[in-house]
Amino acid sequence: MSTTRPEPAVIRHLGHADYEPTFAAMRTFTDARTPDTPDELWIVEHPPVYTLGLGADRGHLLGGAAHIPVVQTDRGGEVTYHGPGQVVIYLLMDLRRNKPGGKLYARQFVHKIEQAIIDVLSSYNLAGERIEGAPGIYIAGGPKKGAKIAALGLKVRGNGCTYHGVSLNVAMDLAPFTWINPCGYAGLETIDMRTMGVDVPLADVQLALANELVRQLDPSASVAALAAA
Repeated sequence: MSTTRPEPAVIRHLGHADYEPTFAAMRTFTDARTPDTPDELWIVEHPPVYTLGLGADRGHLLGGAAHIPVVQTDRGGEVTYHGPGQVVIYLLMDLRRNKPGGKLYARQFVHKIEQAIIDVLSSYNLAGERIEGAPGIYIAGGPKKGAKIAALGLKVRGNGCTYHGVSLNVAMDLAPFTWINPCGYAGLETIDMRTMGVDVPLADVQLALANELVRQLDPSASVAALAAA
Protein backbone atom coordinates (compact mmCIF):
# COMPACT_ATOMS: atom_id res chain seq x y z
CA MET A 1 0.00 0.00 0.00
CA SER A 2 1.27 3.42 -0.89
CA THR A 3 2.24 5.64 2.05
CA THR A 4 2.24 8.84 0.01
CA ARG A 5 -0.60 11.32 0.37
CA PRO A 6 -3.20 10.43 -2.29
CA GLU A 7 -4.34 12.76 -5.00
CA PRO A 8 -7.64 14.57 -4.29
CA ALA A 9 -10.80 12.87 -5.48
CA VAL A 10 -11.80 13.46 -9.09
CA ILE A 11 -15.37 14.69 -9.60
CA ARG A 12 -16.98 13.65 -12.88
CA HIS A 13 -20.31 14.87 -14.22
CA LEU A 14 -21.70 12.17 -16.52
CA GLY A 15 -24.90 14.05 -17.40
CA HIS A 16 -27.71 11.76 -18.60
CA ALA A 17 -26.49 8.17 -18.84
CA ASP A 18 -28.06 4.72 -19.06
CA TYR A 19 -27.63 2.59 -15.97
CA GLU A 20 -26.07 -0.58 -17.40
CA PRO A 21 -23.04 0.99 -19.12
CA THR A 22 -22.47 3.15 -16.04
CA PHE A 23 -22.55 0.05 -13.82
CA ALA A 24 -20.09 -1.68 -16.15
CA ALA A 25 -17.81 1.37 -16.09
CA MET A 26 -17.77 1.37 -12.28
CA ARG A 27 -16.66 -2.25 -12.22
CA THR A 28 -14.03 -1.66 -14.89
CA PHE A 29 -12.64 1.35 -13.01
CA THR A 30 -12.50 -0.61 -9.76
CA ASP A 31 -10.89 -3.65 -11.41
CA ALA A 32 -8.14 -1.48 -12.85
CA ARG A 33 -7.39 0.83 -9.93
CA THR A 34 -4.14 0.64 -7.97
CA PRO A 35 -3.30 1.87 -4.46
CA ASP A 36 -2.39 5.23 -6.05
CA THR A 37 -5.48 5.67 -8.25
CA PRO A 38 -7.37 8.83 -7.20
CA ASP A 39 -10.84 8.30 -5.80
CA GLU A 40 -13.70 9.46 -8.00
CA LEU A 41 -17.28 10.68 -7.49
CA TRP A 42 -19.56 10.31 -10.51
CA ILE A 43 -22.63 12.54 -10.75
CA VAL A 44 -25.31 11.18 -13.08
CA GLU A 45 -29.01 11.28 -13.92
CA HIS A 46 -30.49 8.00 -15.18
CA PRO A 47 -33.52 7.28 -17.35
CA PRO A 48 -36.11 5.09 -15.60
CA VAL A 49 -34.64 1.84 -14.26
CA TYR A 50 -35.13 -0.55 -11.36
CA THR A 51 -32.00 -2.03 -9.85
CA LEU A 52 -31.77 -5.10 -7.64
CA GLY A 53 -29.21 -5.67 -4.92
CA LEU A 54 -27.49 -8.99 -4.29
CA GLY A 55 -30.05 -11.45 -3.01
CA ALA A 56 -32.94 -9.07 -3.71
CA ASP A 57 -36.40 -10.61 -3.73
CA ARG A 58 -38.08 -10.09 -7.10
CA GLY A 59 -41.37 -10.36 -5.26
CA HIS A 60 -40.83 -6.72 -4.32
CA LEU A 61 -41.49 -5.84 -7.98
CA LEU A 62 -45.25 -5.41 -7.78
CA GLY A 63 -46.15 -5.02 -11.44
CA GLY A 64 -47.42 -2.05 -13.39
CA ALA A 65 -43.96 -1.18 -14.67
CA ALA A 66 -43.31 -3.60 -17.52
CA HIS A 67 -41.91 -0.70 -19.55
CA ILE A 68 -39.14 -0.01 -17.01
CA PRO A 69 -36.03 -2.21 -17.28
CA VAL A 70 -34.82 -4.22 -14.29
CA VAL A 71 -31.06 -4.65 -13.77
CA GLN A 72 -29.38 -7.08 -11.38
CA THR A 73 -26.41 -5.48 -9.62
CA ASP A 74 -23.79 -6.46 -7.06
CA ARG A 75 -24.59 -3.78 -4.46
CA GLY A 76 -26.20 -4.42 -1.13
CA GLY A 77 -29.89 -3.91 -0.54
CA GLU A 78 -33.14 -4.72 -2.29
CA VAL A 79 -34.96 -3.07 -5.19
CA THR A 80 -34.78 0.66 -5.84
CA TYR A 81 -35.76 3.04 -8.62
CA HIS A 82 -33.68 5.60 -10.49
CA GLY A 83 -35.17 8.13 -12.86
CA PRO A 84 -35.19 11.71 -14.14
CA GLY A 85 -35.17 14.39 -11.47
CA GLN A 86 -33.02 12.34 -9.09
CA VAL A 87 -29.46 13.11 -8.02
CA VAL A 88 -27.30 9.99 -8.21
CA ILE A 89 -23.68 10.10 -7.07
CA TYR A 90 -21.45 7.04 -7.30
CA LEU A 91 -18.58 6.79 -4.84
CA LEU A 92 -15.50 5.03 -6.22
CA MET A 93 -13.26 5.21 -3.20
CA ASP A 94 -10.51 3.31 -1.40
CA LEU A 95 -11.50 3.15 2.27
CA ARG A 96 -8.12 1.79 3.35
CA ARG A 97 -6.15 4.66 1.89
CA ASN A 98 -4.54 7.22 4.15
CA LYS A 99 -6.59 10.41 3.93
CA PRO A 100 -6.23 13.77 5.66
CA GLY A 101 -9.00 12.74 8.06
CA GLY A 102 -7.71 9.19 8.51
CA LYS A 103 -8.83 5.88 7.04
CA LEU A 104 -12.52 5.17 6.60
CA TYR A 105 -14.30 1.94 7.41
CA ALA A 106 -17.63 0.73 6.07
CA ARG A 107 -19.81 1.78 9.02
CA GLN A 108 -18.16 5.22 9.18
CA PHE A 109 -18.46 5.52 5.40
CA VAL A 110 -22.22 4.94 5.48
CA HIS A 111 -22.64 7.33 8.41
CA LYS A 112 -20.75 10.09 6.59
CA ILE A 113 -22.79 9.61 3.41
CA GLU A 114 -26.02 9.83 5.38
CA GLN A 115 -24.78 12.92 7.21
CA ALA A 116 -23.97 14.60 3.91
CA ILE A 117 -27.56 14.08 2.77
CA ILE A 118 -28.97 15.33 6.08
CA ASP A 119 -26.82 18.45 5.87
CA VAL A 120 -27.82 19.18 2.27
CA LEU A 121 -31.51 18.77 3.12
CA SER A 122 -31.03 21.09 6.08
CA SER A 123 -29.59 23.75 3.77
CA TYR A 124 -32.98 23.68 2.00
CA ASN A 125 -34.86 23.82 5.33
CA LEU A 126 -35.82 20.15 5.20
CA ALA A 127 -35.20 17.90 8.20
CA GLY A 128 -33.93 14.43 7.41
CA GLU A 129 -33.15 11.58 9.77
CA ARG A 130 -31.72 8.08 9.91
CA ILE A 131 -33.86 5.10 10.91
CA GLU A 132 -32.01 2.31 12.68
CA GLY A 133 -31.67 -0.77 10.50
CA ALA A 134 -33.06 0.94 7.39
CA PRO A 135 -30.27 2.64 5.42
CA GLY A 136 -31.18 5.89 3.73
CA ILE A 137 -32.63 9.19 4.85
CA TYR A 138 -36.23 9.83 5.87
CA ILE A 139 -38.32 12.94 6.51
CA ALA A 140 -37.97 13.73 10.20
CA GLY A 141 -41.28 15.41 11.03
CA GLY A 142 -44.64 16.69 9.88
CA PRO A 143 -47.32 14.84 7.92
CA LYS A 144 -44.69 13.12 5.75
CA LYS A 145 -42.57 11.89 8.68
CA GLY A 146 -40.98 8.56 7.79
CA ALA A 147 -41.22 9.03 4.01
CA LYS A 148 -37.97 8.09 2.29
CA ILE A 149 -36.22 10.83 0.34
CA ALA A 150 -32.77 9.32 -0.22
CA ALA A 151 -31.38 5.81 -0.67
CA LEU A 152 -27.92 4.32 -0.62
CA GLY A 153 -26.46 1.03 -1.75
CA LEU A 154 -22.80 0.12 -1.83
CA LYS A 155 -20.37 -2.55 -2.86
CA VAL A 156 -17.24 -2.77 -0.71
CA ARG A 157 -14.67 -5.19 -2.07
CA GLY A 158 -12.26 -7.10 0.11
CA ASN A 159 -9.51 -4.60 -0.71
CA GLY A 160 -11.60 -1.74 0.68
CA CYS A 161 -12.56 -0.27 -2.71
CA THR A 162 -16.16 0.88 -3.11
CA TYR A 163 -18.60 1.60 -5.90
CA HIS A 164 -22.33 2.27 -6.29
CA GLY A 165 -23.50 5.12 -4.08
CA VAL A 166 -26.40 7.37 -3.15
CA SER A 167 -29.56 8.83 -4.67
CA LEU A 168 -31.57 11.86 -3.54
CA ASN A 169 -35.04 12.54 -4.92
CA VAL A 170 -35.39 16.14 -6.11
CA ALA A 171 -38.25 16.52 -8.62
CA MET A 172 -39.41 13.15 -9.88
CA ASP A 173 -42.39 11.25 -11.18
CA LEU A 174 -42.92 9.26 -7.98
CA ALA A 175 -45.36 6.74 -9.49
CA PRO A 176 -42.66 4.12 -10.27
CA PHE A 177 -41.89 3.88 -6.55
CA THR A 178 -45.46 2.69 -5.96
CA TRP A 179 -44.88 -0.27 -8.28
CA ILE A 180 -42.24 -1.72 -5.96
CA ASN A 181 -41.66 -2.25 -2.26
CA PRO A 182 -38.87 0.34 -2.03
CA CYS A 183 -35.75 -1.22 -0.53
CA GLY A 184 -37.90 -4.22 0.39
CA TYR A 185 -40.35 -2.35 2.66
CA ALA A 186 -44.01 -2.87 1.78
CA GLY A 187 -46.01 0.34 1.91
CA LEU A 188 -43.00 2.62 2.37
CA GLU A 189 -43.81 6.08 1.06
CA THR A 190 -41.15 7.68 -1.10
CA ILE A 191 -41.04 11.43 -1.52
CA ASP A 192 -39.01 14.14 -3.24
CA MET A 193 -37.91 17.66 -2.41
CA ARG A 194 -40.47 19.23 -4.74
CA THR A 195 -43.34 17.48 -2.94
CA MET A 196 -41.90 18.86 0.30
CA GLY A 197 -42.19 22.38 -1.11
CA VAL A 198 -38.61 22.85 -2.31
CA ASP A 199 -38.49 23.61 -6.04
CA VAL A 200 -34.83 23.88 -7.01
CA PRO A 201 -32.84 23.04 -10.16
CA LEU A 202 -31.44 19.51 -10.16
CA ALA A 203 -27.97 20.83 -11.00
CA ASP A 204 -27.94 22.91 -7.82
CA VAL A 205 -28.63 19.87 -5.65
CA GLN A 206 -26.11 17.78 -7.57
CA LEU A 207 -23.40 20.31 -6.80
CA ALA A 208 -24.51 20.79 -3.20
CA LEU A 209 -24.47 17.05 -2.48
CA ALA A 210 -21.17 16.50 -4.28
CA ASN A 211 -19.59 19.30 -2.27
CA GLU A 212 -20.91 17.93 1.00
CA LEU A 213 -19.84 14.36 0.22
CA VAL A 214 -16.36 15.64 -0.58
CA ARG A 215 -16.29 17.61 2.66
CA GLN A 216 -17.34 14.56 4.65
CA LEU A 217 -15.28 11.91 2.84
CA ASP A 218 -12.23 13.58 1.29
CA PRO A 219 -11.43 17.07 2.57
CA SER A 220 -8.39 17.28 0.25
CA ALA A 221 -10.64 17.41 -2.83
CA SER A 222 -12.48 20.32 -4.42
CA VAL A 223 -15.58 20.51 -6.56
CA ALA A 224 -14.72 23.97 -7.84
CA ALA A 225 -14.58 22.62 -11.38
CA LEU A 226 -16.41 19.45 -12.36
CA ALA A 227 -14.37 17.33 -14.73
CA ALA A 228 -16.13 16.10 -17.86
CA ALA A 229 -16.22 12.34 -18.25
